Amino acid sequence: MALRPFPLLPALAVVATLAGGAMAGEPPGVAIIDFTYSDSSGEPRDQTAEHQARLKAFMADLATDLAVGGRLRVVTPHCDPAPCTLTAGAVPELAEAAKQAGADLLVVGGIHKMSTLVQMAKVEVVAVKAGRVVFQKLYTFRGDTDEAWRRAESFIAGQILTVPQD
Repeated sequence: MALRPFPLLPALAVVATLAGGAMAGEPPGVAIIDFTYSDSSGEPRDQTAEHQARLKAFMADLATDLAVGGRLRVVTPHCDPAPCTLTAGAVPELAEAAKQAGADLLVVGGIHKMSTLVQMAKVEVVAVKAGRVVFQKLYTFRGDTDEAWRRAESFIAGQILTVPQD
């Protein structure tokens, strides 16, 4: 049986056309939903606390890096129940929450540790106004250290900043 490390992300295809957008003079808004994390590496030592801390830092750094220079304006969607998470069937609700918060883009993703040395990060960006995925990439990165996670986040943030804002 093939592993499906990101089973929730294909649900993005069901996003309906939504209205949204930045007000005149503001940079485009981006809503970032905390990424999911899974580990099928089979390592004997429980690394849950370390991975949760690294994912939390990854998400905070991603928001900071996307806002640097004022190219994007990070907005926080409100979900009930809070916080907003990527779960099966939740993408339309996330897109609506992003729209209500003033987002033009919605960023979702997940990280999967497949072995002691290799992790994958899948990232998707939805243009909220158009209701479609405009960016979808799968990255691999080596290592499970703070430095490896920082490098991956920095690279991914740079890639997201290349997404057209139209």
